[in-house]
Amino acid sequence: MTLNPFYPIVPNAEWVARLAPAGIGLVQLRMKDQSPVQVHEGVAAALKICNAHNITLVVNDHWQIAIDLGATFVHLGQEDLDSADIKAIRSHGLRIGISTHDDRELSRALEYAPDYVALGPIWPTTLKVMPFAPQGLQRITEWKRRIGNIPLVAIGGITLERAPGCYAAGADVVSVVSDVTGAADPVARAKAWLDLRATNQQ
Repeated sequence: MTLNPFYPIVPNAEWVARLAPAGIGLVQLRMKDQSPVQVHEGVAAALKICNAHNITLVVNDHWQIAIDLGATFVHLGQEDLDSADIKAIRSHGLRIGISTHDDRELSRALEYAPDYVALGPIWPTTLKVMPFAPQGLQRITEWKRRIGNIPLVAIGGITLERAPGCYAAGADVVSVVSDVTGAADPVARAKAWLDLRATNQQ
């Protein structure tokens, strides 16, 4: 399985609409502290935008809403695995990405045959308090060796300038939040990410 190597994470459908013209092929909708009704409306709106622009939408956490609305991809944290109905998710044809931070979590994630494994934080991140120390580039190389052909997503504290090191260490995909959403010109920044990977693949 191949994923777009640039993977922005955004908080609402408005951000999906804003970045779609940049040419992104993959985006995660992470709606935190929202009511079920708000999440349902947000996922529905984001799916409509993504379908119109040939973008793969990954729904964070809310797997039941993803099933109900016909999404094709969900992202689950380790805590989500405790309550998610993996059989139901798979029976509806959804792909699954899983977060990992240490050896135990990686072993657990691999039991579910994930469609990608996320590793983070690679560098310190200010978005949320993390109980895990920064992983560093060497851990990317280790994780990629262990998971083989499963796509590896690097996340946490990554900027456009740091991205080449992540790809060189073995990451198939680099995921970012604030480097794009916090940029003065988010669309231009997203295009710069796409140009970076295109240049490196030539």
